[in-house]
Amino acid sequence: MHIQVLGSAAGGGFPQWNCNCANCAGFRAGTLRATARTQSSIALSDDGVHWVLCNASPDIRAQLAAFAPMQPNRALRDTGISAIVLLDSQIDHTTGLLSLREGCPHEVWCTDMVHEDLTQGFPLFRMLTHWNGGLTHRGIVPGQPFVIAACPRLRFTPFALRSAAPPYSPHRGDPHPGDNIGLVVDDLDTGGRLFYAPGLGEADDELRQIMASAHCLLVDGTLWHDDEMQRCGVGTRTGKEMGHLAQHGHGGMLDVLDALNVQRKILIHINNTNPILDEDSPERAELQRRGIDVAWDGMGITL
Repeated sequence: MHIQVLGSAAGGGFPQWNCNCANCAGFRAGTLRATARTQSSIALSDDGVHWVLCNASPDIRAQLAAFAPMQPNRALRDTGISAIVLLDSQIDHTTGLLSLREGCPHEVWCTDMVHEDLTQGFPLFRMLTHWNGGLTHRGIVPGQPFVIAACPRLRFTPFALRSAAPPYSPHRGDPHPGDNIGLVVDDLDTGGRLFYAPGLGEADDELRQIMASAHCLLVDGTLWHDDEMQRCGVGTRTGKEMGHLAQHGHGGMLDVLDALNVQRKILIHINNTNPILDEDSPERAELQRRGIDVAWDGMGITL
């Protein structure tokens, strides 16, 4: 299985265009040793030719241009994208579909709850019907594995996660199973297993067992502190309220990962305020001590 990190930041990217927090201002001034990041998305393939896009960020055009296999140049109009899987209906994970309109129709796999949000609150499915029929919905049911025809040696198993629907959702504040999913992806040839969850609000015992079965974890690294937005003066909501499990603190993501004997542990969906973006920070050193990596745009993994 080929795993390509197209974007590794949370919504807004890093540096965020309108933010002058310590990280963003330090990066622009050249006083912070850090790497710019676009908004999170990954691509998966079983042959390196046909790719399944997992989430479509607003930065998708630049991400595709930066990864040569996404333009195989086999025809006058061409792309390496064979299908799209949406793990939620968040703006930073779905807006890129608008930039892919010239390539419609696209096969889009998502839960009924995500499809409902993208038909009512943010009606991308209805909007894009005007471009060659738009988006073809393929249903995802948590707990039920599925295979995508273009990558037949990959098996996808979705799991409902405890997180939150986006602010625009008609049922914001009334969570439903399927608002947010994680994916276990198995390579049926090599036996390699990926667990991918860029939005993860809580890890119960059942989910920890699922995570423990993977060879590689790509999991929510949004915030270091649960009250980080408040500490930095850029917001009022906690990570828990936004559906993200912070790394630091009792029962945080670091505690979850420490308890798992998994070969690769990687944080993705990093918010611009997170001190781990500073490569010289004590928080980054703490991750290194624990054997936890931080995803970057262009990171490639093979399982």
